[in-house]
Amino acid sequence: MSEPTERLREHPDNRFAAGQHLIDIHQVAQRLSAEPLQGKRMHRQETIYKHSSATIALFIFEQGANLPEHVAEGVVSVQVLQGKLRMNVQGQSNELSAGQILVLAPGVKHDASALEPSQMLLTVCLQAR
Repeated sequence: MSEPTERLREHPDNRFAAGQHLIDIHQVAQRLSAEPLQGKRMHRQETIYKHSSATIALFIFEQGANLPEHVAEGVVSVQVLQGKLRMNVQGQSNELSAGQILVLAPGVKHDASALEPSQMLLTVCLQAR
């Protein structure tokens, strides 16, 4: 059995227990940017809200960072807040700049790479099984 790891943030059960959440994305991004990169990863991420099948996460990418091809079993929304990302979706390359949103249907293969330092807000709404 592995050693328990020290959490960087409060446990999600506690963070998301309230009935409403006002989130300052700029403050979250500043705090997240100050955290050390872990291992060979060139991005930082934090789930800023999770309830039932919905998750919202903020990603901070260094230039050249990537997320390998994967699939989500739900609707995915990617909103670029800063910088520029390339997302390959089922063989089609999309360059996304700040202010653009890409929405993917459930089960669509995709990857992401940062063409420059970037921030991305990800929303996933999983389908009921």
